[in-house]
Amino acid sequence: MSIKKRIWRRVRNVLPIIGEALAAPSVKQSLIDREIRDLLADVRVRTPDNPALWGFKVYSQVDEDGIIEHIFSRIGDGDRTFVEIGCGNGSENNTHYLALKGWRGVWIDGSDVNIGHIGSAVPLNSAGLLVQQMFVTRENASPAARDWMTRLGGSPDLLSLDIDGNDAEVLTELLKVISPRVLVLEYNGKFPPPLRLSVAYDPAHWWQGDDYYGSSLQVFVDQLQGTYTLVCCNLTGANAFLVRNDLADRFASYPVGLLYMPARHHLIQRRGAAVASLKFLRNVLTA
Repeated sequence: MSIKKRIWRRVRNVLPIIGEALAAPSVKQSLIDREIRDLLADVRVRTPDNPALWGFKVYSQVDEDGIIEHIFSRIGDGDRTFVEIGCGNGSENNTHYLALKGWRGVWIDGSDVNIGHIGSAVPLNSAGLLVQQMFVTRENASPAARDWMTRLGGSPDLLSLDIDGNDAEVLTELLKVISPRVLVLEYNGKFPPPLRLSVAYDPAHWWQGDDYYGSSLQVFVDQLQGTYTLVCCNLTGANAFLVRNDLADRFASYPVGLLYMPARHHLIQRRGAAVASLKFLRNVLTA
């Protein structure tokens, strides 16, 4: 190992401690950016056609906006419709960017606080976006999906699902009614393939802030075998991206173990250009 590399390794080990102690956000951001560059370099070597290489952040957590955009650049936009279950307060999710680009969709969240935040900034029912407060369960998922199909004029092009618990069970019910071209599914990145783990179904489940949430990546891959193909995971090990099988030939085929990303939730601390708001979205929806 060269002297330069040895020095950098020592500095890199010390800087996070110094940065936290001195509350130096620029140091933290520099380290996160470097880690992302290193991760992408590794991805480029191991899986050179991986959509994660095109990731970037607009309103997503880290890189989901770019991954979604790249996937649809290969398969076409379709009707440009989406459903996001677990949309949060709207300032950081997987479809805000799509809405700004003129896609039509539905946002669902179980939190009255999140829905209240959205409602204070944008209409809850406009031509471009329907926002609903709903705790989606195995029991109500299919009827809700039929309503969304009526609203959108057919199956959404993108389904994003992030409910921190019963995701796999809810997904089964949703796919009885809709057949999105692309799925974005939150998985539990603590558990690598081929480990298959899911929380026990509980319609009242709420995430308690520990590691008991959702399903491992292998659960979704097995569940969707024959209908959807995993094409990538994002760098934080939070979201898996799957494409419907009739469109999957646009992507290179890699083993699940190569596409799996472990949980790197600290990367979520990467900051955008400014504090996110719903103000541009309001302009688009009310134009």
